[in-house]
Amino acid sequence: MKKFFFFLQFAMLLSIGVFAQTDTMPVIKFDKTEHDFGKIKEGTLASYSFVFYNKGAGPLILKDVHASCGCTTPEWPREPIMPGGKAIIKAAFNSYGRPGMFTKYITVKSNAGPDITLTIKGEVLVNVPDPVSPMVNPYKE
Repeated sequence: MKKFFFFLQFAMLLSIGVFAQTDTMPVIKFDKTEHDFGKIKEGTLASYSFVFYNKGAGPLILKDVHASCGCTTPEWPREPIMPGGKAIIKAAFNSYGRPGMFTKYITVKSNAGPDITLTIKGEVLVNVPDPVSPMVNPYKE
C-alpha cells in the first residue's frame, strides 16, 4: 500500500512539472503554410515570405529550416523570437531548367514542438525563344 501512495505522489509531482513547463513554452503560428505562385516563366527566381508569430510565453528558436531539394533556398532568423514577436521565413525557388508543375516543401524545426511543413507550388512555363526568320538580309546594317 505504501508503494501505491509513493507512486501516486511521484506521478502528481511529475505532472506538475510537465504543466509548469508548458506555461513557458513558445508556440509557433503561421499566417499560412502554403503558397501557390501560379504560372511563372522559366528562369524566374520566385520567392515568398511566410509570416509567423510566437504566441507562447517563452522564446521561440528555429533550430533548422531546410528545403526538399536544392532548387529551393530558405532564409530564416537565427536569433530567438520573443513572446508576441513576429518574423518571416523566406523561400526562394529557382525555376531555371525546371519546366512543368512543381511542389516543394520546407521543413521548420523549432523548440515549439513538432516540425511544421511549409509548401510552395506552381507551374513553370517553358521559355520559348522568339522566332527568327530563316532569311537574313546581308545588305542590311
